[in-house]
Amino acid sequence: MAFVFRRWRVLLVLIVLAVGGLMNFWTKCSTRSVQVAGPDAPADVKRPRGNVTAQGPSVSHEVLLKRLSSLEDVVYRQLNGLSKSLGLIEGFGGGDKGSLPATLSPAEESDAKHLREKYGYNAYLSDRISLDRNIPDHRPNKCRKVSYPRDLPQISLIFIFVNEALSVILRSVHSAVNHTPAHLLKEIVLVDDNSDDEQLKAPLEEYVNKRYPGLVKIVRNQKREGLIRARIEGWKVATAEVTGFFDAHVEFTPSWAEPVLARIKEDHKRIILPSIDNIKHETFEVERYENSGHGYSWELWCMYISPPKQWWEEGDMSAPIRQVNFTYTIVVARVRYQLN
Repeated sequence: MAFVFRRWRVLLVLIVLAVGGLMNFWTKCSTRSVQVAGPDAPADVKRPRGNVTAQGPSVSHEVLLKRLSSLEDVVYRQLNGLSKSLGLIEGFGGGDKGSLPATLSPAEESDAKHLREKYGYNAYLSDRISLDRNIPDHRPNKCRKVSYPRDLPQISLIFIFVNEALSVILRSVHSAVNHTPAHLLKEIVLVDDNSDDEQLKAPLEEYVNKRYPGLVKIVRNQKREGLIRARIEGWKVATAEVTGFFDAHVEFTPSWAEPVLARIKEDHKRIILPSIDNIKHETFEVERYENSGHGYSWELWCMYISPPKQWWEEGDMSAPIRQVNFTYTIVVARVRYQLN
């Protein structure tokens, strides 16, 4: 109940700011009009309307843009304050290293040692990279020229985590929101497989509920279920027609969703594995992986394998690669499989 009240209070403040700004702008415009055509004005002078002069509409438009920009700054500062309270950075450009390796000073390296041992990657460095960082787009050129229909099925994104670094989880969420068209992203489901890290409890819930109200759901397993059962728990609460299962340490690139959803729309029995690049665990540098299939070694380690000969012969680097098994991530049509 307290959360609902807080969310409505934030929304009410934003609405009041917007209405107040527009009313203030309208009052100034009306005052200027009265001064031009007041009681002492000549009889043939009328109030400006429409595009009577080139100066009037131009000034009004500039003032409006300025006030909207100020309002946008206020809203952004309110949202950005959420990440600052967690010691994190958000916004494009803040701590953004893109595809370049980030580094730490010798003193920072000493502080980072404990977190590196805890998480298996450089979480100390992750906390200093923006949640909205830009990463390179490694798609083949032909992929960038393809257009897709707007009426694609919506998708629910399910992230599974257990004792993951908070900044890594939130960067996964931010990149999903930033690079998935809003009309296609139905929801994000975070499944906590019984973590004991306190940052992943109240701080995580408070952040996502304020930053993305109504968009992000959190499922808490009462005991450690393992990856597959955790995915099933996320599946149970997902409501979109298509469901995507991801680890909670991923970042999305522009236009990742449209080709995936278009292929599922063509055939709902398809199970799609998006192309995956690598984020280096020490520097968070993005490393391009060439197109490949997925398989397992005799020791059951997942591995990348060369695409089939037919795929090479066709010579289309943007073409999908047919394969019989999947690792890491899958996207599947949800509703029709349930009905069938």
